[in-house]
Amino acid sequence: MYSLNQRFDNSRVPEEEFMTSGHVACSGCGASLSMRLALKGLGKPTTLVIPACCWTIIPGPWPYTAMDVPVFQTAFETTGATISGVRSAYRRRGMDDVCVVGWAGDGGTYDIGIQALSGAAERNEDVIYVCYDNEAYMNTGVQRSGGTPYGAWTTTTPGARAKMEPKKDLDEIMIAHRIPYVATATAAYPQDLIAKFQKARSIRGMRFIRLLAACPAGWKTPDNLSVEIMRRAVQCRLFPLFEVEGGFRFRQTVVPDEVIPVRDYLRMQGRFKQMSDEDMEAYQKEIDARYERFRVRFERDVS
Repeated sequence: MYSLNQRFDNSRVPEEEFMTSGHVACSGCGASLSMRLALKGLGKPTTLVIPACCWTIIPGPWPYTAMDVPVFQTAFETTGATISGVRSAYRRRGMDDVCVVGWAGDGGTYDIGIQALSGAAERNEDVIYVCYDNEAYMNTGVQRSGGTPYGAWTTTTPGARAKMEPKKDLDEIMIAHRIPYVATATAAYPQDLIAKFQKARSIRGMRFIRLLAACPAGWKTPDNLSVEIMRRAVQCRLFPLFEVEGGFRFRQTVVPDEVIPVRDYLRMQGRFKQMSDEDMEAYQKEIDARYERFRVRFERDVS
């Protein structure tokens, strides 16, 4: 556990790169930075399984690729099933050292792919499933997903109303499966993110990591502020960084030195510009209540 103002130590970040220049991600893309750091934590041998999402485009057009690991593209709804099959195929060939990773967006995880994800978790498949959560279907035009938060504008929730429903609590859904490892991370805290992928690789069974990934185009933000925005999500406790082992052992991995109001996070993003002060106060209460539930778990397991 470390505080937010602890000085970043570059010596703790592996130097080897598994993602090269030449990819086609948007400037400021949190998902591309997340992949670069995740692969530093995972190392080789690793195989990625990617469904329909921004990341089917980012590596570049076939036969060119910016990835230095094998990538298998699959259908939107089948990530959980495909990583199960790929892992079984490697095992049959005696290649148990290959780490099989599903890398899907929130649309392909919260909504379209949740049935295959739940099935893989129920079977405790020996795989890692990563949801890079940019909170909408960004690759197809910023449509609302189950991961879109309350109050956010999307092209399918336009105008003053925006999205009126709360974000689906995917973390609790995965914790309820009692799988060996569940964690949250963001590229704004690279050491924490890399350490969690290193730890996930060392564990057998189903592992799930949700990454908050800023999207300048969908969040309506300047591309040079992506890291700061993701950092503020942690500082306002909207996106607490934690890990859960076996569905019971909770640990908060980053504790804010100073908690900021959620409005300091929301006001940086054009997708929330229609929210009133009253809306933000209500949202603040919701975030505080959710964090309090987590805090009780953290303190219980520390004690």
